[in-house]
Amino acid sequence: MVEVWYMDESPDDPRKPHRPEPSRPVGLEQLRRLGVFYWKLDADNYENDPELEKIRKERNYSWMDIITVCREQLPNYEEKIKIFYEEHLHLDDEIRYILDGSGYFDVRDKEDKWIHIFMEKGDMITLPAGMYHRFTLDEKNYVKAMRLFVGEPVWTAYNRPADHYDAREQYMKFLAQIA
Repeated sequence: MVEVWYMDESPDDPRKPHRPEPSRPVGLEQLRRLGVFYWKLDADNYENDPELEKIRKERNYSWMDIITVCREQLPNYEEKIKIFYEEHLHLDDEIRYILDGSGYFDVRDKEDKWIHIFMEKGDMITLPAGMYHRFTLDEKNYVKAMRLFVGEPVWTAYNRPADHYDAREQYMKFLAQIA
């Protein structure tokens, strides 16, 4: 099961867990209220997984590819890792399914506090368009992930502040409705 907690304020290596003392866990319901959805799937069977196929059909995820993030396989590895960890948003949902390895997605709550989501093999997450987030590997420095999209992929990330985009404005309206 996915582990989620509020991050500490330490400037240490972002690949570390950053668990505060005492721990401040976050539940899946709190993530759902932020528009973040999570599934645990069978990553060993992703090519023929009926549950993944059902999710893709229901949510119209028609395009996918697989990316391996590690020093040996990702061109410009150091530069890409820095870019992934810069706080940004997308104009479309970000959908990631971890097929192997592990890493952290960080998202902001309604009070702008960072929530750390530890993802490993079998975890799938959807971050809504307009939500500020970032990603980093953990100390194992390896993840293989499926990227899914509704329609053709849009790769553009907009670093904070990017509040003037419709996707961000729509996300903020969504948050206001659940207050």
